[in-house]
This record gives sequence, C-alpha cells and structure tokens, in this order.
Amino acid sequence: MSELAVRGRAVVLVRKLDPGTITLAVAVLGAVATTILVVGPEHLLGYQSAAWHLVLETVDACIALLLAYLVYGRFRRASRWQDLLLLQGLVLLGTANILLLLSLIQGGRSGVLDIWLPAALRVLGTVVFAAAALLPDRVAGWAGWQLWAFAPVVAAVTLLTIGLDSQADHLPRPGELEVPGEGMPSSTNGHPGLLAAQLLTLACFSLAAAAFAVQARRRDDVLLRWLGPAFALGALARLNYLLFPSRQPDWLYTGDVLRTGCYFLLLIGAGREISKYWSSRTRTAVTEDRRRMARELHDGVLQELAYIRSEAAAFSTVDELRVNRIQAASERAMDEARELVETLSRPGDERLGSVLRRAVEPIAERHDVILELDLDDTVAVGPAQSHALVRIAREAVLNGAQHGRAERVKVQLGRNSLTVADDGQGFDPVLRTPGRGFGLVSMRERAEGLPGTFDLDSQPGHGTTVTVRW
Repeated sequence: MSELAVRGRAVVLVRKLDPGTITLAVAVLGAVATTILVVGPEHLLGYQSAAWHLVLETVDACIALLLAYLVYGRFRRASRWQDLLLLQGLVLLGTANILLLLSLIQGGRSGVLDIWLPAALRVLGTVVFAAAALLPDRVAGWAGWQLWAFAPVVAAVTLLTIGLDSQADHLPRPGELEVPGEGMPSSTNGHPGLLAAQLLTLACFSLAAAAFAVQARRRDDVLLRWLGPAFALGALARLNYLLFPSRQPDWLYTGDVLRTGCYFLLLIGAGREISKYWSSRTRTAVTEDRRRMARELHDGVLQELAYIRSEAAAFSTVDELRVNRIQAASERAMDEARELVETLSRPGDERLGSVLRRAVEPIAERHDVILELDLDDTVAVGPAQSHALVRIAREAVLNGAQHGRAERVKVQLGRNSLTVADDGQGFDPVLRTPGRGFGLVSMRERAEGLPGTFDLDSQPGHGTTVTVRW
C-alpha cells in the first residue's frame, strides 16, 4: 500500500472518531506522562537547553498568531460570536508568548511587568476561551465588530499594563520569586497571585476542552474537532507547571513540551480549516461554471434543436420518412441536451434516488408511459457513479418507451443494484437491433466503469429487464 493511501486512511479514521473520544485519549496520554514524571527519577523532569527553550517560545507565539489570523478570516465570513472570542483569546496568548520570548532574548526578566503581565494575559486569554466554548453558535448582529474585533484586546493589554505598573512597588520582583522560566512558582515559595493564576488557567483550559468536544459532536466544523484535544494538553501543561515549576530559563520542562503540543494541535486544526476552505471554494467555482454551461445549453442548443424539429415538420409531405428521421434525431438530441442541463445544474451532494426520479419522469411523460418507482433514498454514491447510473436508467427507460413500445416501466433502486424493467415488445439480444446497438454498449461500459456488472434479460414479446450491480 502506498504512503499516500496510508495517509488518506489515517485522515478518514480521524474524521470518523468522536471528538470527545479524541479529547479523552489526548488527556489520558498526557496524564500518563505526568504520572510517570511524578513517580519517576528526578532527572526526567527537565532538559538543559536555552536554545530549545527559545525555539519553543517562538513556535508557540507564531502558531497562536497564525491561528488568530485564520480565525479572523472565519469571523469576517460568518460573524459568529464564538469566532470573535476565539480570535481575542488567541491574540492574548500570542501576546503573552511574545513578551516571554522578548524576555528570554534579553537574558531574563528585568522588571515586574516581565513576570506579571504575561501571566495576566494568559489568564485573561484562557477565560475568553472558556467563554467561547460555552457560547451558543450565534451570529453577531452588529457588523461593526468586524472592524473593532481587536479593540477589546488592545484595551485589555493597555489597562493591565497601566494597572500592574501602578502596583509595581507592591508586587514581588523577578529576583525575589526566582522563577525566570514559565513564571509560575511552587506552592512553597511562590506568590499566591501567580499560584491562583495557574489554577485558574488550568480550570479554564479543562472547561474549554470539554465544552468544545461536546460542540464538535453537533457541528461539522474541522477546527472545533481539534480545539478540545489542544486545550486538554494546555490544561495538562498547567498541571505540570504546578507540580514542577520552571525555575531556570535555560531548562526545558515537561510543561513546556505539553504547551507546545497544545499549539501543534491547534496548528493541525488550522491546516484542516484551510484545506476545507479551499475545497469549498473549488466546489463553489465548479458549481458556478456548471450552472453557466447549463444556461448556455438551455438558451442556445436546446432552442436551436427545437427550431430544427418544428421546421422539419413543415416538409412532412415531401419526404415523410426522412422528415420522421430528422424529427426523431432532433427529439433525441433535445433529450440528451436536457439531461446535460439537468446534470450540470444538479447539486453535487444530492441523493441518487432524487436524481433518478427527476431524470426518468420527464421521459415517461413525453412518451405517455406509466412509470413505477421503487427507490431507496438512503443510497449514496459518488458523483461519477451517480452520473453513470442516471445515464443507464435514462437509456433503459427511453429504449423501452421508443423501441419497445412499452406501456409500463418500473425503476427499482436498491442498496447496490439498479433495475429497469418494461412490458414492451422485447427483442433478441443476440441479433443487432437498429437503434439499440450503441445504447446497449454504452450502458454496459458505464456499468463496468462503476465498477459493476451489467445484465440484460429480454425476449421478443416479453419485455426487457436491465440490471446493474456495483
């Protein structure tokens, strides 16, 4: 099996999994890793590497801002309150990561704001995430929110900066806390405010993970499927920071890795969202082009064919046989053109039963044939298979009405079979019958291309039955 096929099956498997199951699995794996660290040797707690610490902070900041840009595009298209809150929460977390990154580049924190402002922004961001997860799927009524989406974030950062700066004399400095890493001390020597902030972010991430997993079950949204697992890792990262505080700027701890894992899951969700967006744009473009071609066929080819048929009728007294042939050919060409118009203007996700009903009913009406339909509307096939089966059904009904002089035609659609039976004159399939040869070959080739099988049962005077199985 090729690597591409393996990847395709893996993607299908992830789509079929319940979002709650994925979130729970991620949470269990993270919890197992945390338990191993709790009971394992001390040397498993961290790894000394200032460069990798800087890399992870950069990756976290870039992913947060990239996803914020993506969610901003979602909000501009749909104007949902949930997207607005997600956007603001991501910008707050991205800003906090940038501040931590700048502090690491400068060689450590130099002031009160370097430890308290990122912590405050992180708390506010996770609170906004929890609010977004609990918010129903509603549209923002005021269009101005699209222009002022970042105003609350700018106001929050400004107010927090001013407020913390005004309280700088009452807040501990970095040197007093001795927590230059993530900024969250242990419960023995840490500030109660930082400990409370860590606990609050843990609670908000946990709530957001559970709520988004529940929402993803009800909505076909690829981004929501990944928010639950991502925030589950975010909650476990906060738990690890509580258990194993980051005290050295040149060390990586388990919480740092889990936090980056959270952002990587968000990045996967962003990639899936981008893929879905461009696939939707492609389908929309194809649908519009098909409708344009259908209009051209209807307004051009069909009108000309109708004119040829009406003009040929005026010469019926000159050469009646030839005129009848021209009229029959015009009628058949018009029928083919109508079928093309119907195919081009048809929605791509329509059920096969509905498509068959609309395809064969006009033929039965034009040829005054009683039509019996026994169609399973739950049958779903791909666009190419649907087109082939519809063409086979139309050809079989048309042959029964025109050549077989049938009074009654029955079309039956099962789970993996299509049957068209008529009570017409029938014919000998071994002998070459005028008007039927190419039609039978075409039906057989379409059936085999499904892939499937084509069976023909006909006898003179006993009607014809066409069966396709796939």
